[in-house]
Formats: sequence, structure tokens, C-alpha cells
Amino acid sequence: MSASGHHQHHQRRGEHGAEAVDFDWDAAGAQLVRGAELHAVALRATVRWLRGEQPGARRILDVGSGPGVASALLAEEFPDAEVVALDGSPELLRLADERARAAGLGDRVRTRQAELPAGLAGIEGGFDLVWASLFVHHLGDQRGALGRLAALLRPGGALALTEGGLPTRCLPRDFGLGRPGLQERLDAAHAEWFQEMRDALPGAVAVPEDWPSMLTSAGLAPVASRTFLTELPAPLPADAREYLRERLSRQREQLADRLAPEDRATLDALLDPEAASGILHRPDAFYLAAGTVHLGRAG
Repeated sequence: MSASGHHQHHQRRGEHGAEAVDFDWDAAGAQLVRGAELHAVALRATVRWLRGEQPGARRILDVGSGPGVASALLAEEFPDAEVVALDGSPELLRLADERARAAGLGDRVRTRQAELPAGLAGIEGGFDLVWASLFVHHLGDQRGALGRLAALLRPGGALALTEGGLPTRCLPRDFGLGRPGLQERLDAAHAEWFQEMRDALPGAVAVPEDWPSMLTSAGLAPVASRTFLTELPAPLPADAREYLRERLSRQREQLADRLAPEDRATLDALLDPEAASGILHRPDAFYLAAGTVHLGRAG
């Protein structure tokens, strides 16, 4: 799973060739942490699987680390390893540093700021494990980015790539508001938005997203692909409901022009913090998400 939650698109400095203007990094950091903690069980299961595949790892790189939730967890599960949290945002790296120190891991988690992917050229290689969660799809040349990441591995080192999975679900198909099937229509609108985002990236290269094959093209031997599930049944606790409201709010803002008026009205009703039919109060709200990790090893 993603350390930043399940597939959030917070724009950072340098991403998509743009400089974020008047961006609320404190709010973004809090949202990323909330999302990562919501997926904590799946994230820990992922890292423990990686520990079984790379048991002697002593140097680990967390690329696009954000606020460092995965960085700290990697340091916990690999007690002999030094972890480098790499990100383009100094604000998020400050949160990563604070999190590591609060967990007593400050001596083994180091933060480093670099614009990505260009900044990878300045990183000394020889890593036993590189963790890249929902990061590569933000780069125009995904295959080229995998090649850069693979070059940072020592012989026998592994690249763990989180991409793909299944669409998130949080409500029944028919939940009594608007036309049934809202989440499927949100998925379709997001797919269109995502492709337009990919097409607009600097140096965008169209490539079939067969991730094991792309690992092979980067010179790695595919080891395995595994999917990890986050399942929170109804009724949801308050923190999960807050996360869902933030997620639906982002979808409302991001996809509004692609949705029918009826669907926008349904989202508005779900976002109403006072209404009994809103996501903060519904007894039928749940959370189900699945993320896939692809592992490749250097020869």
C-alpha cells in the first residue's frame, strides 16, 4: 500500500512541471499521514513481506517518501538498516524527520530533499531495497524512471514498486442518494482525468503498464507481485470517516466538470457534515482498498 494513503494526488514542487502556489502543506501532510495510518495493517504486512524477501537489508531508500510513515515503518521492521526518506517537499520531509525522532528512529532515518526524478542522479547507489509507492506514475517516462531506480540497487538488491490494485469502495452500489452506481462513475471520470494528467507530464511516454515487464526492461528479475487488502467494515470509526470525507471532497473538486449534475449533488449531500445522510454519519459506510506491490531484483 501507499504510504500516502490509497492513491492521493497532492501536487508537490516540481511535479507535473509546475510550482505549487499557496499550497497548504500542513493540511496536505496531515491528510497523507491520516491516509497512511488508515492503511497501517496492509502497509505493515507489505513491509514484513519485503523483510522476508530482503532479510539482510542495511540500506533502504524510500522514494517520494512524503511525511515518512513508510520510512519509519521500514526502519522498525529492518532494525539493522539505515533508511533514506527522499522527497521534493521540505515541508513533508520535516514531518518525516519529526515522526522518526518521535519513534526513537532518528539515528537511522535520514531525510534528503531532491526534485524527482532528476535528483536521483545525485543519490549514491548501493541500496539493498528501494521502495517506490504510487510515485512512478507521476513521471512522464515511467520506464526510464524504473531504470534510474534500478541503477541505485546493489547486486541482489530489490525494487518494490506499488502501482495498480483495485478501485476503492466505501458505500453500497445503491445507498439511497441519487442514481445507483456513483462509485463506478467516479472511477470512469478519474480514469479520464488520470490519462489526461499522464499525457500532460513533461516527457510523457505512452507504455503499457505491465509492471513486471517494465521491471524486466529496467534490468531487474521480477520476483513476485502481491496485493494487500485494507478492509474496515461498517460502522467506521471517526478517523476513517474524516479520511473518506477528505477523499470525496478531492474527487468533487477534481472531477466536477466530468460528472453529471445529479452526481455532483449526490457528492454534496455526502459531504454535508451535519446531514444524517453524509459520510460522517452514515451507518453503511465502509472502507475497502487493495494495492499491488511488484518486486524486482538486481542480478
